[in-house]
Parts: sequence; structure tokens; C-alpha cells
Amino acid sequence: MTAPDASTRSNNPRRTHDERLKDEVYRHMFRLEAGRPGADLDLAVALVRAWLAADSERGTPAMREWLKKICPICLSLIEASQQTSSTGQRCIQ
Repeated sequence: MTAPDASTRSNNPRRTHDERLKDEVYRHMFRLEAGRPGADLDLAVALVRAWLAADSERGTPAMREWLKKICPICLSLIEASQQTSSTGQRCIQ
């Protein structure tokens, strides 16, 4: 696999930061779905980081809209994980 050349990289540092935050959230969602220990807390922390960045002076409306859509899904995953850990059974919603 080769690294992208300079012509394919984003020139907008804000977009790059937003994309990294999104990648972090998605990565922890997949880890949680795979049943990895601690992934629920990692996902919650990633969401808080993303909201803090979105609420900052340089936050983008697109990032806030994405968070409004993804947070309910993430919360459902976290809650299902909490139920699973307390009952020992896997909950599918």
C-alpha cells in the first residue's frame, strides 16, 4: 500500500481534523460491535472529543450535523454493551 501523494491530501486542516475525529469514533464503534473490552468507554471519550472540537471556535456545522446523527447510534451501542456485560448475553438491536 502506498501513501497518498500531496495532490490527494486535503489542504484544509479543519477537514483533516474532523476526519480524524470521525475515524476515531467509527473505529471504536467497530471495536464495540466486536465485543472488545473497554470499547464502550473509548467510544464515549471519542464522542466527547468530537463534540468539544465541534463546539470550539473553529467547529464546522457539518461536524455538528454528523454528530447529531451518529450519537444516537453510538449511545444505543453503548447501552447494549452495558446490558450485555451485566447479563452475560449479547444483545442485538
